[in-house]
Amino acid sequence: MVGRMDDGTAPGLRERKKQETRDALSWAVIRLSVERGWDNVSVEDVAAAANVSVRTFRNYFSGKAEAVVSRHTERMFRFADELRGRPAGEPLDQAVKNATLARMAPPEATGDQTPSREWTDGVRLMLAEPDVQGEFLRAMAAAQAELATVVAERTGTDVGRDLYPSLVAAATGAAVSTAMEHWLRADPPVPFGPLVREALDRLWAGLPVP
Repeated sequence: MVGRMDDGTAPGLRERKKQETRDALSWAVIRLSVERGWDNVSVEDVAAAANVSVRTFRNYFSGKAEAVVSRHTERMFRFADELRGRPAGEPLDQAVKNATLARMAPPEATGDQTPSREWTDGVRLMLAEPDVQGEFLRAMAAAQAELATVVAERTGTDVGRDLYPSLVAAATGAAVSTAMEHWLRADPPVPFGPLVREALDRLWAGLPVP
């Protein structure tokens, strides 16, 4: 799991360095693609921007699309970790909202800050690339499975037997994705935080805990 060792302990220096490299490469793909356009950015450009070799890039990612999606995938797994660590007595809807706001807002959409029109236009075009969309679908399936497991732990349900944990995981993912899509196309631009809060409030108004 991202940010943790297999035994659940905090990562050591070597693991932190590796994570920093992953983050730098992923961010370089996003930044350069927004600035230049997806087809005008090569793996060589990305490696140079992150001050590593092309071989190092290949050690971490199969291509640009995987590098882009890795940021969202890692946020999803950190979100699951955050939800797992919320107080046991906290109602599930509040725990999900608090965990989402703590972990799911990307740096480029942090809190209540309003992005530039140029930035959101560039991100939207990048996310429309078929390779990126395919990676997102694969990543979301794995992340939602982890989130469903955490929801099952908190509600005393069973992922294999009960519909509820998987439904909450899928609905939460859809709410965040919908808020992100609205954030990217809003004109004039709007901050992300209030959008995701509204999406989750509306979701939970019609999805009571069983």
